[in-house]
Formats: sequence, structure tokens, C-alpha cells
Amino acid sequence: MLEADRLTFSHPGAAQRYELTFAAAPGEITAVSGQSGSGKSTLLDLIAGFLAPSGGTLTLDGTDLILLPPEARPVSILFQSETLFEHLSAGHNLALGLPRGTPRDETSRRIAAALAEVGLPGIEAQRASTLSGGEKQRVALARTLLRNKPVLLLDEPFSALDDSTRATVRELVRDLTERHRWITMLVSHHADDIEALAARRYRLEDGRLALA
Repeated sequence: MLEADRLTFSHPGAAQRYELTFAAAPGEITAVSGQSGSGKSTLLDLIAGFLAPSGGTLTLDGTDLILLPPEARPVSILFQSETLFEHLSAGHNLALGLPRGTPRDETSRRIAAALAEVGLPGIEAQRASTLSGGEKQRVALARTLLRNKPVLLLDEPFSALDDSTRATVRELVRDLTERHRWITMLVSHHADDIEALAARRYRLEDGRLALA
């Protein structure tokens, strides 16, 4: 379980004070809704380690995450805009997600397997700039597979997609979460995303999380 207990934070100079308590389980998608500016991205930044809380706890299966720097946390993030290098091939983008020194044959094998799992077999040589928005998000999900971290944070990842592509990528996220037992947290202001995916729902309002 990923759990926070009274995880406390205030942006410098801001009146809003966050005190966040939640639990998220493996193999499930936990959704967080709230108005724009309510602090949904702040919540993800605290989990990822980009922001430091002033109090409270954040644990994964009882292990304290707060003292770990972002690069050491067992967390991957998928943003609204995919974070691929447009001038590189899909395969090269994915290779950047593997540890330095990974043997070439293992790199090729793992990239091919990850692309096949997200429904894009054989596109290793295709330049990222030529991919559609949905294909780019699926390559980003393949990179998450290669990183092999148990927590996936989704920050409005479907907002830039058309309705058909959005439904396809949503189902892929659900399947991967269940198959790999990820603890997936989705931040979205789209009710249909939450309705389609969430096993557990929270609403963020006035700096607090409440089950929705």
C-alpha cells in the first residue's frame, strides 16, 4: 500500500495549507478530483519528491519515502504532454529509461517486449515526431514498463487525446495496472476518466482529501 497520514505542506507565501491523508492499493487506480488550483499536482509532486512536506508520513509498504530523493523513489510519472525527445526514435527514447550499462542485446529485447505490450510492436526505428498523440503516450507507458517501478502517477494524461484514442489509452492503463500490480494514482478533472478507471476516489478541497 501507498499511504499518507497528515502529509503537510504549504507553498511559500501562500495561505493554503495542505494536510493530506490517503491510501492506494496495488492493482488499482486511485483517482483524485478537484477544481483547478485545488492542489492535485501538488499532491503528485509530494509523492514524487519534487516538494518536501513539513510534517506527516508517506510510506510504501511501511517504508518511509520522505527522505528519499526523487530519483530514488519507486515512482514513475505520466504527464498530459508526453515527455519524449522528438528528434530521437521510439527505441532510443525507451533506451534512456534503462540503467546505464545494460547490454545491447538485453536492451533490444526489453524494448521490443515493452512496445509489444503497449500494442506498438516493431516501431523502434520510428522517429518520435512522426507518432500520433496516442502513440506517444503508449511509448511513454512502455518506458514506465522498462523502469519497473511499483507506483505510477498520472497527471491529466488523457486530456490532449481525442475521444477514441483516449478510451484506448485508458483501457491500456487499466490493463497494465492490473497485470503489473502497480499502485496507480490518477489526477483528473474529467469525470469520465474517473468513472472509467477509479477503484477508489478522493476529492481534494480546502487542502484536504475526502473519499468521494
